[in-house]
Amino acid sequence: MSRDPLPPPPEPGSMEVSLRATRAAGRKLLVPYLTGGLGPWPELIRALADAGADAIEIGIPFSDPAMDGPVIQQASEQALRAGTTPATVFSGLRSVDAGVPLLAMTYYNLAFHMGEERFAGELADAGFSGIILPDVPMEEQGPWRAAADPAGIETVLLAGPISPDDRLARICEQSRGYIYGVNLMGITGERVSIGEQAAVLARRLKAATDKPVIMGFGVSTPEQAAEVAAVSDGVIVGTAIVRRVLDGGTPDDLHAYVSSLRAALDAG
Repeated sequence: MSRDPLPPPPEPGSMEVSLRATRAAGRKLLVPYLTGGLGPWPELIRALADAGADAIEIGIPFSDPAMDGPVIQQASEQALRAGTTPATVFSGLRSVDAGVPLLAMTYYNLAFHMGEERFAGELADAGFSGIILPDVPMEEQGPWRAAADPAGIETVLLAGPISPDDRLARICEQSRGYIYGVNLMGITGERVSIGEQAAVLARRLKAATDKPVIMGFGVSTPEQAAEVAAVSDGVIVGTAIVRRVLDGGTPDDLHAYVSSLRAALDAG
């Protein structure tokens, strides 16, 4: 992608408005991730929402998911073998009324292949409010944002623990919906300990913006969720959910697990 100038961020979109309102009501934000096309995924989305999700990230499978760890890579491969495409994810979502904002997580090649304006329009038509494109640096998002912003698609940016303060401030300015704080360097996956690195980053982000700061990468247990949410606005949980689906987990299983995360956040 080219380094076209980034447009000025528009007014907060529907996802950011929803998350801000939830935060203002005193609730920590819970954002689970699920791979589109994996298992009975529309029913799984409903289970996540019913268990207390405040927004849901839906992965659109890609053949080379560079940011994803082995569990989500396996899920993407399984979904692709089952015939999942962006079009099947879009059509499948039209039957889902989750009642919470949905955002896609995928890679820029899919948007480029379809054409940015068409891809953004298809996202919006399917019911998405936002997207995460982890392989597109902030400085190169101008062409994508020029298509996404008018379509009402909020592009969430990732902020990592080694980013200098001036870059974090710029990321916070340009990110829409929320700021995705990356707890740990590396790929996604479950961790035994989240550690002080996540707390330091969360505090830096909270000092730089009043947009929701939601932390991901490595959160898998209710205790970790509560620990991370204590210094941020909430948590993103992906690998632990996807692993349960790969292991044959049912919508009821996912509902029980996400309900345990919700209870830990609410107790905190």
